[in-house]
Amino acid sequence: MRLSLFAIIFLTGACIGSAQTNVAHFEFREGGIIRGPKDKKQIALEFTADQFSDGGKIILDELAKRDVKASFFFTGNFFTNSANRKLARRLVKEGHYLGPHSDQHLLYCPWDGPKKTLVTREQFRRDLDENLKKIEKLGVKRKEIKYWIPPYEHFNEEIVSWSGELGLTLINYTPGTRSTADYTEDDAKNFVSSKTIFDSILRKEQEDPNGLNGFLLLAHFGVGSKRTDKFYNHLGALLDELEKRGYGFVRVDQLLKP
Repeated sequence: MRLSLFAIIFLTGACIGSAQTNVAHFEFREGGIIRGPKDKKQIALEFTADQFSDGGKIILDELAKRDVKASFFFTGNFFTNSANRKLARRLVKEGHYLGPHSDQHLLYCPWDGPKKTLVTREQFRRDLDENLKKIEKLGVKRKEIKYWIPPYEHFNEEIVSWSGELGLTLINYTPGTRSTADYTEDDAKNFVSSKTIFDSILRKEQEDPNGLNGFLLLAHFGVGSKRTDKFYNHLGALLDELEKRGYGFVRVDQLLKP
C-alpha cells in the first residue's frame, strides 16, 4: 500500500504518542483515510451535498429520533440557498459534525488516466478557505474542523498533502457498498435502486471479516427531482437494522480521533 508523505507523517506521529493508537488500524487510499479502527462496532455516517438538499429534513428527523450523530460535508454552493443554511444551522445545533466539501465543487484531477492535479495550490487553498468561512458563519469554529471530504470524493496524494498544510485531514468513504450511488437518476444507465443499495450494505456487513467496524458510510443529503427512488427514505430502517446488529454511530472526529 502506497502512502503519501502526509499520510506517513500522520501515521508515524500518532503512533509515537501511543503504541495502542487506533491510527495504526486506519485504511488509506492515496493518503486519504477511507476507514477507521476495526476493533469497535462503530460507524460514521457521512452526508455530502453541493446543490441538492431535498433529503435534509428527513435525514435530520430520522437521526434525531434515535439520538444518532452524523457528519455532513457541504460545498460553498450549498450555502447560497437560505433554506440550506437553515438546515445547516439545525444540524450544528443538534450536535452533528459540519465540514467542507470545497467551495465551488472543483474537480481536482482527471477521472481517467494519471491523476495529474488540475488546480494550482493557490486555487485549492483559496477555494477551501472560502468554504471554511461560510461554515464559520454558522457558528462552527475553524479549530473544530479537522476533517473534510473532497468534491466528487475524488483526489490524489498532492491534494492530501495540501490539505495537511492547512491543518485538515482528508477522508473519504469506505468502499464495498453501493451507498454512494444513491444519486443516480431514474433513467440513467448507472441507476442503482434503493433496495440494491440497502442490500449491499447488509451484505458487506456479513461478508467482511470485520463487519462494518470503522466504516465511513457515505450517502447524499439530497439527489434532486430526477431520482424518485430516494434512498434517504430508507435511512431509518437501515439505522434500526444496524443497531439491531450491535453497531453504534459516531461523528467522524470521534471515530478517527487518535
